[in-house]
Amino acid sequence: MFSRAAARLAIVIASFFLAVFPASALDKISFATNWRAQAEHGGFYQALVDGTYAEYGLDVTILQGGPQSNARLLLAAGRVDFSMGANLIQTFSAVQQNVPIVAVASLFQKDPIIFMSHPGEGFDRFEDLPKATAFVGNDNLVSVYQWLKQAYGFKEEKIKPYTFNSAPFIADRKSIQQGYLTSEPFEIQRQGGFAPNVFLLADYGYDSYSTTIEARKETVARNPDLVQRFVDASIIGWYHYLYGDDGAANAAIRKDNPEMSESQLAYSVAKLKERGVVDSGDSLTLGIGAMTDAR
Repeated sequence: MFSRAAARLAIVIASFFLAVFPASALDKISFATNWRAQAEHGGFYQALVDGTYAEYGLDVTILQGGPQSNARLLLAAGRVDFSMGANLIQTFSAVQQNVPIVAVASLFQKDPIIFMSHPGEGFDRFEDLPKATAFVGNDNLVSVYQWLKQAYGFKEEKIKPYTFNSAPFIADRKSIQQGYLTSEPFEIQRQGGFAPNVFLLADYGYDSYSTTIEARKETVARNPDLVQRFVDASIIGWYHYLYGDDGAANAAIRKDNPEMSESQLAYSVAKLKERGVVDSGDSLTLGIGAMTDAR
């Protein structure tokens, strides 16, 4: 939890940066997220609306993603300064392909990726899931699902495309569907009228960081101070979002994504806290945003 001592330290640091970086000297940067505005991006919006980015000398523009956008490609092409990564498998793939991108922080200690199944249909245990028809999106097919194939024997012939519409899963009681711990179960209950079985892959050995901040290697090399300020301010934003007043940040999220409901935001924040998605593991000793070589 964000202690009083840590809060006082954050205020002192922020006050220093406010004195050093007057409004006229703010560095303009752009940050591309990997999906439409939601609670899973809340700490970044919090740092924007409560002035933390400005206090760190930054004028930040958040560019929300969606099904037709690719934040990593925008970053690699130099069209944005930072991007949000989904998991480390994608980061490792970028290294393997000599894409000059590096993850500089991880705001989620647990990847909130899940699979859901219908209760009482023979898929109530994780070990039953490989037998089911699986609705999986393209991004997860080339990342998380490859791990599932190796670790648990999932088969690609069982896959049907997930197009971010849960109606096919709701209709097919013998199927499973990917989702986010903080999002899809809420929608299934609302649309389908039942509470699905929820399997958080982090509970079954999928030990990836998630919601990373990615930067081009040249940016890290040429302007490490800029990178450090963006990381530090984002971390403070996440502390404030989880343990402070998130009202203004949620209003900004809903402004960017009018389809996002207040009830969905509340559900998502509750799940982030309940399952320690942001604040657990390495963050308990090293602070939110931590990544370790050992892990």
